[in-house]
Amino acid sequence: MTAAAGAATRPALVVGALVAALMMLGSEAVWLDLPPSGTKCVSEEIQPNVVVVADYMLMYEAHATAHPTVAVKVTSPYGNTVHHKENATVGQFAFTTSEAGNYLACFWLDSAEKGSGVSLNLDWKIGIATKDWDSVAKKEKIEGVELELAKLEAAVESIHHNLLYLKAREAEMREVSEKTNSRVAWFSILSLGVCVVVSALQLWHLQGFFQKKKLI
Repeated sequence: MTAAAGAATRPALVVGALVAALMMLGSEAVWLDLPPSGTKCVSEEIQPNVVVVADYMLMYEAHATAHPTVAVKVTSPYGNTVHHKENATVGQFAFTTSEAGNYLACFWLDSAEKGSGVSLNLDWKIGIATKDWDSVAKKEKIEGVELELAKLEAAVESIHHNLLYLKAREAEMREVSEKTNSRVAWFSILSLGVCVVVSALQLWHLQGFFQKKKLI
């Protein structure tokens, strides 16, 4: 990689880390309309060693008498199940990520009473957004400016971890790219060598053929 390319990559890393950190400062609440049949899923790309907490709840405005239930399954990027629950109307899942990649949370109605489907509220929190700052303030006996400074310190630490993670990912991608380029170069050289050998064999064969026919 040239110096210009490296300089161009650093601002992108900083911007990516800042965006990721800002996303982790707040919680992400989503509404899912679950159909009578089928599955609705949400996913989030998360780095390793990050705390994830999510609360979900079915809404029954359209079902005054029937109370459908939902099944929930959360899987890691490698397909490992980190949470699975059935016949639920409200619940929570919490875990610390051990793999980097997209974590998938899927919901579907699993009760006999499904009606026309229901709505589900999902409050998804990641990283420092999962921290209970009220408890921290009481435990540390801080408030006001000190509490805000503690939040900023946590945000800066999160940005730092994201920068390290993005740099590691960049190094991995660069290594894969260099290996791929090297293999392509060797394959090109090998192909050229095969073409040269085949051309020489064809020339030798034609020369022998013409000599036998006394054409040359």
